[in-house]
Amino acid sequence: MPDLFIDGTWRSALDERTREIRCPADGSLVGVVDEAGGKDTVEAIAAARRAFDEGPWPTTPAADRGDLLLRVADLLLRDKDALARAESLDTGKRLVESEYDIDDIANCFRYFGRAAAAETGRVVETGTASVDSRVVYEPVGVCALITPWNYPLLQTAWKVAPALAAGNTFVLKPSELTPHTAIHLMRLLEEAGLPPGVANLVLGAGPEAGAPLGDHPDVDLVSFTGGLQTGRRLMAAAAGTVKKVALELGGKNPNIVFADADFETAVDMALTAVFLHSGQVCSSGARLLVEDSLHDRFVDELVRRASEIRLGGPFDERAQSGPLVSAAHRAKVEAYVAKGLAEGAVLRCGGARPSGPEFEAGFYYPPTVLDECSSDMSVVQDESFGPVLTVERFSDEAEAVRLANDTIYGLAGAVFTTDEAKAQRVAARLRLGTVWINDYHPYVPQAEWGGFKQSGFGRELGPSGLAEYREAKHIWRNTNPSPQGWFA
Repeated sequence: MPDLFIDGTWRSALDERTREIRCPADGSLVGVVDEAGGKDTVEAIAAARRAFDEGPWPTTPAADRGDLLLRVADLLLRDKDALARAESLDTGKRLVESEYDIDDIANCFRYFGRAAAAETGRVVETGTASVDSRVVYEPVGVCALITPWNYPLLQTAWKVAPALAAGNTFVLKPSELTPHTAIHLMRLLEEAGLPPGVANLVLGAGPEAGAPLGDHPDVDLVSFTGGLQTGRRLMAAAAGTVKKVALELGGKNPNIVFADADFETAVDMALTAVFLHSGQVCSSGARLLVEDSLHDRFVDELVRRASEIRLGGPFDERAQSGPLVSAAHRAKVEAYVAKGLAEGAVLRCGGARPSGPEFEAGFYYPPTVLDECSSDMSVVQDESFGPVLTVERFSDEAEAVRLANDTIYGLAGAVFTTDEAKAQRVAARLRLGTVWINDYHPYVPQAEWGGFKQSGFGRELGPSGLAEYREAKHIWRNTNPSPQGWFA
């Protein structure tokens, strides 16, 4: 069956190109999907434009839009097993992680379904009895939604659900590596009763399928989650038509552990922070900053436990970590580690591909710890997006903050200490979009998710609310008009 969804119709790419999708765990064929080109994407944009300008969705009552999202949440849970399996086959991640993701995705649709009508506008006081003045909220228009491969359907939900709740139409371009759950979601939106043209799906690589989304004049907003360099190019392309832009880009996230931290909790969380989903997480705690007096004991124990993490495929119930997403990405991570060692980092564990027949066909790379790093090393500054932890020392609170902020990124990070006052002081001084205290990775739908500095800007959904996908309009009404007499 064709895989592009444009103007309510499933169709093949105009030039009939296709792409094989293979599981990163063993190279097995997952499926063959249509590969869009620029002309397909332009047609999808045109469909979204018509649906916004002429269709019923933008003027559908907010409560009714919310009801549709609630139906989608139910359908996601109905199809949870199939979605989780598809997500694991595309990404190589453990099935249990994918199952957790589907629950989060359903909760995201449910949250925005309930929130759709919550922002009803506000009255603006003018001090004049004959004038009423109010701010109302309207959809932005046609949204280009570009999502990454690490959490394919979750990242899609964080964009699609609020965009629909606010009354927008959209063109979705998921990563070319992980398309299957996006296809499934389009079928669920269709089943839930979304009008034709509101949701459009194009598959393919960024330079071909994604290029028109950045500069096309009929696109009103582009929301992108992915790498810094691509984000910069999209921002530049959007400048020509002054689009709204929402970016969540890279992260080089500090995990600060003070000597007075709860030892067992901090070690456990440090492992989760960097090795969950093989480090392929934008908020991964890939920089460990440990107070001098705790360093040796803490790193020894962390290395011991990291060395025992079991690698395996998505359906291996004993596995604790899976493969990287592609051969090219593994090569990037290997080059990153080699450069760190050349810069003077000390390899404490990992650093080489695992041996054994069960790993030969997949893109596995073991948990790796690079000790005795300093913030002037590129291995500390650059994002590996893999299971690689760099370790730095600090002597006091001021140095911890200085080191943590010494990066172009500002996405997320954590502070571990039993001193509440110190935790709050440090959190307040960190230039990060999210700071966890004595925890790592949790999020809630009601909270913002975005970054400082070159990690992004605006109110990138994580999910954070409807503001990104709504326009605020001030309406001033004079209830007793009369001539002003300026030029009488």
